[in-house]
Amino acid sequence: MAKTFRPWDVEQRWLLPPSVNELVPDGHLAHFVRDTFRDELDLSTIMSEYGEERGFPPFHPVMMTALLMYSYCQGVYSSRRIAKACIERVDFMAVTGRSQPDFRTVAKFRKRHLGALASLFQQVLKLCQRAGMVQLGHVALDGTKIKANASKHKAMSYGRMKETDPRLAEEVQTWFDQADALDAEDDRKHGAQRSGEELPGWVVNKEQRRQRIQAAMAQLEAEAKSPDDDPAPPTRGAPKPNTDSSNETKPADKTQLNFTDPESKIMKTSDGFIQGYNCQAAVDSTAQVIVACDVVAKQNDNGQLVPMLDQIRRNVGRNPRELSADSGYFSEANLRVLHRRRIRGYVAVKRERSVNSRRRALARGPLAIEMRRRIDRGGHRSRYRLRKYTVEPVFGHVKSARQHVRFALRGLTAVKAEWTMLCTAHNLLKLARR
Repeated sequence: MAKTFRPWDVEQRWLLPPSVNELVPDGHLAHFVRDTFRDELDLSTIMSEYGEERGFPPFHPVMMTALLMYSYCQGVYSSRRIAKACIERVDFMAVTGRSQPDFRTVAKFRKRHLGALASLFQQVLKLCQRAGMVQLGHVALDGTKIKANASKHKAMSYGRMKETDPRLAEEVQTWFDQADALDAEDDRKHGAQRSGEELPGWVVNKEQRRQRIQAAMAQLEAEAKSPDDDPAPPTRGAPKPNTDSSNETKPADKTQLNFTDPESKIMKTSDGFIQGYNCQAAVDSTAQVIVACDVVAKQNDNGQLVPMLDQIRRNVGRNPRELSADSGYFSEANLRVLHRRRIRGYVAVKRERSVNSRRRALARGPLAIEMRRRIDRGGHRSRYRLRKYTVEPVFGHVKSARQHVRFALRGLTAVKAEWTMLCTAHNLLKLARR
């Protein structure tokens, strides 16, 4: 007796087409994100951009916003992949109502409303706060390095720029002279009115590269002249700026600038050096909700503790009772800020290895000495242990679970907005699973 199978007729048509709410089961994240942006959040800033009646009606801005944030929750960041998912994935169809914006529409919408999309972080954070997921009993602060949308091989040091610029200038001038000689010879042979007198393309390209190098040198020199608002403490082996006879500060020869994303920096990580940004996050220990986030183009975390504390107070309305951070945030000045704001801090004190370093450590202020005693006294039960349980998993979720290992946008302003959208997606996921 032959086995009986269930019918499989791909030509079968539905008498009553299903609703988009039936495409995915109840309680799915797609329903939660769509309904949250449609019913809970204020999108008047985005909606106010559409006041003109002329032209073909665009896709609904609330739908586009929900689509972008749901895509970030699913680890889909490319506009082409988002547009493809709107055609192929039923969970995306449940968000869009089976609308199918193409990738150009998605990219233009994100670029046009980048600032407004980033500002949704505060609204989602308030939803988490109302749900009791933000207590500010203990907040952990840390930073992680994420690659920029640029290759580190497209960076050039200031010293190499100084060597390359005169060489290219001499090479370009030689080619100009050769081109002039060839033009003169062609004029004698063919006459002055004949075509073909344009300079070769390779000459123009070399000249354009020289112009870009000169512009990059000017930018590095301008950065060296301007005072640093938040100077990081000097590190061992770091290049020092040099000065000429006129006492004019110039960048060190090892200072680099990237031609693809000039605002990104070469940064050291546990896996080597990358061209990237330093992403900051302050995470509440109650439910691992991000309460503050920022991006800087600096290797050192030391200057970010106070700005992150200020942002926590702006976002939530009060200071945390406790704050933990690793040794990258350690300084006597930062400890004074924590003491002045009545925040019990657990900031790891740097371990000095060399004799000279230990001697300098003896001259530390009383707050640093008390901080080391506080952490050592607690041992493995110290509140400092909460840092690795609170903030480190958040970076793991972003970089491993949702596969965000490189920014899609370029420039510090755009990267800040992209990181804020990632943090908003993280909080949305926490809110959906509460």
